[in-house]
Amino acid sequence: MQFTLNSFKKHGIFCIPSISNHSLILIACFVSLILAFGEMQPWPHVALSKDGTPIAYEIYGTGEPTLIFVHGWSCDARYWRAQVPVFSQKYRMAVLDLAGHGHSGMQRSTYTMAAFGEDVRAVAEAMNSHNIILIGHSMGGSVIAEAAKLIPDRVIGLIGIDTLEDIEYPLTQEVLNQMVAPLEKDFRTGSQQFVATMFSPKTDPQLREWILADMSSAPPAVALSAMKEMLSQYITGELARNFDQIRIPVIDVNADMWPINYEANRRHMLSFDAIVLKDADHFLMMNRADDFNIALEKAIRMLLEKATKEKK
Repeated sequence: MQFTLNSFKKHGIFCIPSISNHSLILIACFVSLILAFGEMQPWPHVALSKDGTPIAYEIYGTGEPTLIFVHGWSCDARYWRAQVPVFSQKYRMAVLDLAGHGHSGMQRSTYTMAAFGEDVRAVAEAMNSHNIILIGHSMGGSVIAEAAKLIPDRVIGLIGIDTLEDIEYPLTQEVLNQMVAPLEKDFRTGSQQFVATMFSPKTDPQLREWILADMSSAPPAVALSAMKEMLSQYITGELARNFDQIRIPVIDVNADMWPINYEANRRHMLSFDAIVLKDADHFLMMNRADDFNIALEKAIRMLLEKATKEKK
């Protein structure tokens, strides 16, 4: 956490020691700082995925339902930093690092969506939650579908974040090969060129540069494996078949950069709805945080209403 003058003032711990009791007041200020910020940064947890890979996650807040946030390709739990202080006020929530990302283990040779789904299941079971909404950004949309297959008795709904626009998208192996070729040749340059297409002209320049630098610093072997495995689900039709097995509602909170194929999605999903933010981009939970948080809260409410109707 970065301490600033304003944050010290906010928590009532900005102090100017007098000459006579300089040391005493400094100690008091330091203790107050620890007390004020200690509860805001709970110790992280580790759960073991099915293959023994340690999965790092953090828990915030209390209340029902439990929200589990799953990041996208070459990202990690930090990408939800604008959601933690908002949604932890009403819900119990967790942010996690999938295997090969963030602080989680990277012992796998192949990073499949099914294995990522096991990572999410490990966290859900470690939290002992039985009333869960899974929230997945980008690649995380495919991951939460895998997780929902594994723990159908725990999950009441899925929320995709700028993902799952068309689960029948007719991708070919040739196109996939063309997509990954620049990343295989020079991962840092290729990934920056790839991610750069996902921003809006209105995106904050500093945020844009941070995301480009951060994602292009991912372990290339992990990133390439995950991308190939994710996109292969479109080639084989596996993604659509996964939703054939998941009998829970799905809601997207998406930017308006790519069209949504409602008809195709509803052929496979129990129900599908979408909330679209105009003039947003792929990282809308970061660069349009306030608008996004309102939309996400609306999506959560919609799922809870659906769950209540089903019980009746």
